[in-house]
Amino acid sequence: MSKKNLRTLLDEGFVAAPGIPDMMAAVVANKVGFDVVYGSGFWNMASAHGLPDAGIATYTQMVDRMRTIASSSDGLLIADADTGYGGLLNVHHTVRGYEEAGVVGIQLEDQTFPKMCGHTPNRGVVEIEEMVDKVQVACEARQNPEDTLIIARTDSLQTEGFDASIKRCEAYSEAGADIIFLEALTTEEQMKTACEAIDRPMMVNMANGGVTPILNNTKLEELGFALAIWPALNSLSALAAMEKGMRTLKETGTTNDPSLDLFEFKEFCQLIGFPDVWEFEDRWVKKIK
Repeated sequence: MSKKNLRTLLDEGFVAAPGIPDMMAAVVANKVGFDVVYGSGFWNMASAHGLPDAGIATYTQMVDRMRTIASSSDGLLIADADTGYGGLLNVHHTVRGYEEAGVVGIQLEDQTFPKMCGHTPNRGVVEIEEMVDKVQVACEARQNPEDTLIIARTDSLQTEGFDASIKRCEAYSEAGADIIFLEALTTEEQMKTACEAIDRPMMVNMANGGVTPILNNTKLEELGFALAIWPALNSLSALAAMEKGMRTLKETGTTNDPSLDLFEFKEFCQLIGFPDVWEFEDRWVKKIK
């Protein structure tokens, strides 16, 4: 996989990042070979704590989770940092913590507290000036501006309308955001117009089950996007497979069923690092005995 930084990858062409909800997904992403991966707040909190994306996740929970993903992933990690978990000092602390944890793309949004998933109702946004300050603080807080990019997300489309959301995007771009993310676009026309209006790399959320049309990467690049995240892919496909497996066990009394497409256990042991454990045991455990 590429050892280039995120800024260079974006300069070279379109970037697609699958969502990583847990470390099993991380090692499979390593096998498949993605240069960039995405740490979703929605799916990581659901996976780790069984909680909805409704402003319940804390900075500590999220930064610890992202640190583990970064250490498990070969790809560069973009991560959801919600609203920065408080005021401007909290934003500063969040950026420093995420950067130290290994995150190279830090996504901040302009929602009010408690924040909500971007494809669910009842979301509010702060005044544009408040988010501008957050973007400026975030940009100033990072230790390595060349490698650490700030992603400014607005959730204003459903409450303020398209023109107002474009105005917010322009303001966040002028404040220094490296990537702009206009969440929950509902039509291809909106998607194309937003990319034409904003003079920054644009990110789009390909959330299966959400309100934005699901398009392929070629079409997204044609519309003008530089980066797409696919946050729900691994979680929803895994959930479908788990349900099928458990229904098969309940109905047939066994998992020895040709209809089940199971990942190879021995291969997963290799991916997760058992060979290093076995090598260590060969070197040291026999000596103790």
